[in-house]
Amino acid sequence: MPDTSTQYDAVITQCRDLFIKKMKDYGSAWRILRLPSLTDQIFIKAQRIRGLQQNEVQKVDEGQQSEFIGIINYCAMALVNLELGVVEQPDMDLEKATYAYDEKIKLTKQLMMDKNHDYGEAWRDMRVSSLTDLILQKLLRVKQIEDNKGKTLVSEGIDANYQDMINYAVFAMIHLGEE
Repeated sequence: MPDTSTQYDAVITQCRDLFIKKMKDYGSAWRILRLPSLTDQIFIKAQRIRGLQQNEVQKVDEGQQSEFIGIINYCAMALVNLELGVVEQPDMDLEKATYAYDEKIKLTKQLMMDKNHDYGEAWRDMRVSSLTDLILQKLLRVKQIEDNKGKTLVSEGIDANYQDMINYAVFAMIHLGEE
Protein backbone atom coordinates (compact mmCIF):
# COMPACT_ATOMS: atom_id res chain seq x y z
CA MET A 1 0.00 0.00 0.00
CA PRO A 2 1.43 3.40 -0.95
CA ASP A 3 2.27 5.78 1.90
CA THR A 4 -0.24 8.63 1.90
CA SER A 5 2.02 11.01 3.79
CA THR A 6 4.87 10.56 1.30
CA GLN A 7 2.53 10.90 -1.69
CA TYR A 8 0.95 14.01 -0.14
CA ASP A 9 4.38 15.58 0.39
CA ALA A 10 5.36 14.87 -3.23
CA VAL A 11 2.26 16.66 -4.53
CA ILE A 12 2.79 19.59 -2.15
CA THR A 13 6.43 19.89 -3.23
CA GLN A 14 5.26 20.32 -6.82
CA CYS A 15 2.69 22.94 -5.76
CA ARG A 16 5.12 24.75 -3.46
CA ASP A 17 7.76 24.91 -6.21
CA LEU A 18 5.27 26.62 -8.52
CA PHE A 19 4.15 28.95 -5.70
CA ILE A 20 7.77 30.03 -5.16
CA LYS A 21 8.39 30.56 -8.89
CA LYS A 22 5.25 32.68 -9.17
CA MET A 23 6.29 34.64 -6.08
CA LYS A 24 9.58 35.38 -7.84
CA ASP A 25 7.71 36.50 -10.98
CA TYR A 26 4.84 38.44 -9.39
CA GLY A 27 5.69 39.01 -5.75
CA SER A 28 2.85 38.79 -3.26
CA ALA A 29 0.31 40.59 -5.46
CA TRP A 30 -2.17 37.88 -4.36
CA ARG A 31 -2.27 39.51 -0.91
CA ILE A 32 -4.62 42.19 -2.25
CA LEU A 33 -7.26 39.62 -3.23
CA ARG A 34 -10.33 39.55 -1.04
CA LEU A 35 -11.60 36.10 -0.08
CA PRO A 36 -14.50 36.11 -2.57
CA SER A 37 -11.99 36.84 -5.36
CA LEU A 38 -9.82 33.91 -4.30
CA THR A 39 -12.90 31.71 -4.00
CA ASP A 40 -13.90 32.69 -7.54
CA GLN A 41 -10.41 31.85 -8.85
CA ILE A 42 -10.67 28.40 -7.26
CA PHE A 43 -14.18 28.03 -8.68
CA ILE A 44 -12.93 28.79 -12.20
CA LYS A 45 -10.25 26.11 -11.88
CA ALA A 46 -12.69 23.52 -10.51
CA GLN A 47 -15.20 24.29 -13.28
CA ARG A 48 -12.47 23.85 -15.89
CA ILE A 49 -11.52 20.48 -14.39
CA ARG A 50 -15.15 19.39 -14.52
CA GLY A 51 -15.32 20.53 -18.14
CA LEU A 52 -12.18 18.57 -18.98
CA GLN A 53 -13.72 15.51 -17.37
CA GLN A 54 -16.97 15.87 -19.32
CA ASN A 55 -15.92 17.26 -22.70
CA GLU A 56 -14.54 15.10 -25.46
CA VAL A 57 -12.47 17.96 -26.92
CA GLN A 58 -9.88 19.98 -25.00
CA LYS A 59 -8.87 23.28 -26.62
CA VAL A 60 -6.31 24.58 -24.11
CA ASP A 61 -3.14 22.54 -23.64
CA GLU A 62 -3.24 22.36 -19.85
CA GLY A 63 -4.71 19.34 -18.16
CA GLN A 64 -6.35 18.61 -14.85
CA GLN A 65 -3.12 18.46 -12.87
CA SER A 66 -2.20 22.11 -13.46
CA GLU A 67 -5.71 23.14 -12.39
CA PHE A 68 -5.55 21.03 -9.22
CA ILE A 69 -2.19 22.65 -8.42
CA GLY A 70 -3.89 26.03 -8.87
CA ILE A 71 -6.67 25.01 -6.49
CA ILE A 72 -4.16 23.94 -3.85
CA ASN A 73 -2.14 27.15 -4.15
CA TYR A 74 -5.14 29.49 -4.24
CA CYS A 75 -6.61 27.75 -1.18
CA ALA A 76 -3.30 28.19 0.67
CA MET A 77 -3.32 31.88 -0.28
CA ALA A 78 -6.91 32.17 0.91
CA LEU A 79 -5.99 30.62 4.27
CA VAL A 80 -3.15 33.13 4.65
CA ASN A 81 -5.39 36.06 3.73
CA LEU A 82 -8.13 34.75 6.04
CA GLU A 83 -5.68 34.81 8.94
CA LEU A 84 -3.73 37.99 8.15
CA GLY A 85 -6.39 40.02 6.41
CA VAL A 86 -6.28 41.55 2.97
CA VAL A 87 -3.88 44.39 2.23
CA GLU A 88 -3.91 47.29 -0.21
CA GLN A 89 -0.36 46.64 -1.45
CA PRO A 90 1.75 43.47 -1.58
CA ASP A 91 3.41 43.11 1.82
CA MET A 92 5.28 39.80 1.85
CA ASP A 93 8.71 38.91 0.59
CA LEU A 94 9.44 35.41 -0.69
CA GLU A 95 10.66 34.11 2.67
CA LYS A 96 7.65 35.36 4.65
CA ALA A 97 5.15 34.17 2.02
CA THR A 98 6.76 30.73 1.79
CA TYR A 99 6.74 30.42 5.57
CA ALA A 100 3.03 31.34 5.69
CA TYR A 101 2.29 28.87 2.86
CA ASP A 102 4.19 26.10 4.66
CA GLU A 103 2.37 26.74 7.93
CA LYS A 104 -1.06 26.52 6.28
CA ILE A 105 -0.11 23.35 4.42
CA LYS A 106 1.29 21.79 7.60
CA LEU A 107 -2.02 22.35 9.43
CA THR A 108 -3.97 21.10 6.42
CA LYS A 109 -1.88 17.95 6.13
CA GLN A 110 -2.41 17.21 9.82
CA LEU A 111 -6.16 17.56 9.31
CA MET A 112 -5.90 15.13 6.39
CA MET A 113 -3.92 12.64 8.46
CA ASP A 114 -6.49 12.79 11.27
CA LYS A 115 -9.45 12.38 8.90
CA ASN A 116 -7.63 9.75 6.88
CA HIS A 117 -7.16 7.72 10.04
CA ASP A 118 -10.86 7.94 10.92
CA TYR A 119 -12.13 7.33 7.38
CA GLY A 120 -9.69 4.52 6.60
CA GLU A 121 -8.29 6.07 3.40
CA ALA A 122 -11.72 5.94 1.73
CA TRP A 123 -10.48 8.51 -0.80
CA ARG A 124 -8.39 5.81 -2.47
CA ASP A 125 -11.63 4.20 -3.71
CA MET A 126 -13.05 7.50 -4.99
CA ARG A 127 -12.97 8.74 -8.57
CA VAL A 128 -11.19 11.96 -9.53
CA SER A 129 -14.55 13.21 -10.86
CA SER A 130 -16.09 12.73 -7.39
CA LEU A 131 -13.25 14.65 -5.77
CA THR A 132 -13.85 17.44 -8.30
CA ASP A 133 -17.55 17.50 -7.42
CA LEU A 134 -16.72 17.66 -3.71
CA ILE A 135 -14.43 20.64 -4.36
CA LEU A 136 -17.24 22.37 -6.27
CA GLN A 137 -19.65 21.62 -3.42
CA LYS A 138 -17.20 23.10 -0.90
CA LEU A 139 -16.87 26.18 -3.12
CA LEU A 140 -20.63 26.67 -3.15
CA ARG A 141 -20.63 26.34 0.63
CA VAL A 142 -17.84 28.92 0.94
CA LYS A 143 -19.71 31.32 -1.35
CA GLN A 144 -22.80 30.96 0.86
CA ILE A 145 -20.76 31.56 4.02
CA GLU A 146 -19.19 34.62 2.38
CA ASP A 147 -22.67 35.86 1.46
CA ASN A 148 -23.60 35.33 5.14
CA LYS A 149 -20.67 37.58 6.14
CA GLY A 150 -18.71 34.60 7.46
CA LYS A 151 -21.38 33.51 9.92
CA THR A 152 -22.49 29.89 10.27
CA LEU A 153 -25.03 28.41 12.67
CA VAL A 154 -23.79 24.84 12.95
CA SER A 155 -21.33 24.36 10.09
CA GLU A 156 -17.56 24.49 9.92
CA GLY A 157 -16.08 27.77 8.80
CA ILE A 158 -14.46 28.95 5.62
CA ASP A 159 -10.99 27.81 6.72
CA ALA A 160 -12.06 24.17 7.10
CA ASN A 161 -13.62 24.24 3.64
CA TYR A 162 -10.42 25.61 2.07
CA GLN A 163 -8.45 22.90 3.88
CA ASP A 164 -10.80 20.19 2.62
CA MET A 165 -10.43 21.52 -0.93
CA ILE A 166 -6.64 21.34 -0.64
CA ASN A 167 -6.86 17.77 0.58
CA TYR A 168 -9.34 16.69 -2.12
CA ALA A 169 -7.11 18.27 -4.77
CA VAL A 170 -4.05 16.48 -3.38
CA PHE A 171 -5.96 13.18 -3.47
CA ALA A 172 -6.95 13.86 -7.08
CA MET A 173 -3.30 14.59 -7.98
CA ILE A 174 -2.23 11.33 -6.35
CA HIS A 175 -4.86 9.44 -8.35
CA LEU A 176 -3.85 11.16 -11.60
CA GLY A 177 -0.20 10.34 -10.89
CA GLU A 178 -1.09 6.67 -10.49
CA GLU A 179 -2.98 6.43 -13.79
